Amino acid sequence: MVKSLLVVLFCLLPMAMQAQSITDTAAGFKKDTVPQKDVIDIFRSLFDIKPRQTAPQKKKVYFSFFPTSSSDGRSGGKALFTSTTAGFYLGDQATTNISSFVFTPYFNFRGRYGLPIRSNIWLANNEWNIQGDTRLMVYPQYTWGLGGNQASTDKFLVNYNYLRFYQSVLKQIKPYFYAGLGYNLDYYIDIESNGDQTLRKFTGYRYGTAADQDAFSSGMTVNLLYDSRKNSINPLPGAYTNIVYRVNTKIFGSHTNWQSLYIDMRKYLQLSSTGPKNVLALWAFYWTTLTPRTPYLNLPSLGWEPYQRAGRGFPQSRYRGDRLVYFETEYRRDITRNGLLGFVLFANVNAVTEPEDHSFMYWHPAGGTGLRFKFNKKSGTNISLDYGVSRNFSSINLNLGETF
Repeated sequence: MVKSLLVVLFCLLPMAMQAQSITDTAAGFKKDTVPQKDVIDIFRSLFDIKPRQTAPQKKKVYFSFFPTSSSDGRSGGKALFTSTTAGFYLGDQATTNISSFVFTPYFNFRGRYGLPIRSNIWLANNEWNIQGDTRLMVYPQYTWGLGGNQASTDKFLVNYNYLRFYQSVLKQIKPYFYAGLGYNLDYYIDIESNGDQTLRKFTGYRYGTAADQDAFSSGMTVNLLYDSRKNSINPLPGAYTNIVYRVNTKIFGSHTNWQSLYIDMRKYLQLSSTGPKNVLALWAFYWTTLTPRTPYLNLPSLGWEPYQRAGRGFPQSRYRGDRLVYFETEYRRDITRNGLLGFVLFANVNAVTEPEDHSFMYWHPAGGTGLRFKFNKKSGTNISLDYGVSRNFSSINLNLGETF
């Protein structure tokens, strides 16, 4: 099964690379002449709301606000959340990428709630890129221990509060290529377990697993970025590579000294030069600790990469180890020529290292499909409704924006 899904992941690569000669950048993409529509247009037509006539402005902010209730595919039960996305330009639209600000407060009926805020700011002419990720969360969650051979029923509930503060500033070195520094803080507060068994006993891991204690990590990051996408909210043809080297030290207040490396690569290929959107998206990342003494909740884990979108079809934290490798491919196609409705097909596979010999022994595939509803055509924001399935698990994921 793993081999067949790996074939699904990469069998389209030759065709995609051939299609790259048609157009591989946003500049070479020929837009369809059919007028685009979004959910806002449909709402206006249903209620006969006329758009306000305003004088043209060089800088605009495109808001997308989406309140909803759905099943929480990652943790189980019902969840209530709102997602607000703001897209805006801080320079000439011809030479400056669209910036984004995403605020997604949520809670479910099992004691989990959070206030996450993400930002990706592009200054004029893309001279600087400023990235931010701040979260305040109450987050009871199951863990399955270490390695890739844990039974789905062999899980353990851990309760903790969580504060994240990630900030980085990158300077353009040459077109599309950036380098910079950042600061990362992870604060896991009052880590506690239900029942007599403790997290340390369940996992057999020493660091960051003591009952009723905190795990605090603080340190600097070195960031390298290549990003030729024009719109990160809904990427058009282009490429993305992000390398983050993190050093946590007691000098910055970290409970232990530890280091990690995260390498994220994405490619977006336009398969036709005219007509509805027809895109093949590829994503791979490698996440590893470089030293011992990494707190347990900071170890590479499925669904906990920086954007927290990996692993559709799996419960979050299903697999954890000192190294994690992940591959995903998604085919994106418009159903209507006006861009209002589309669909996706996706497949992914992941593996973590075993605690005994640090080898990748077990590969875990998942796949699924989804619908896309154009929510805001100005910023390219979609409502994403996905159904993913893996062995012994399935989930429905509802998001504002693409998965990657």
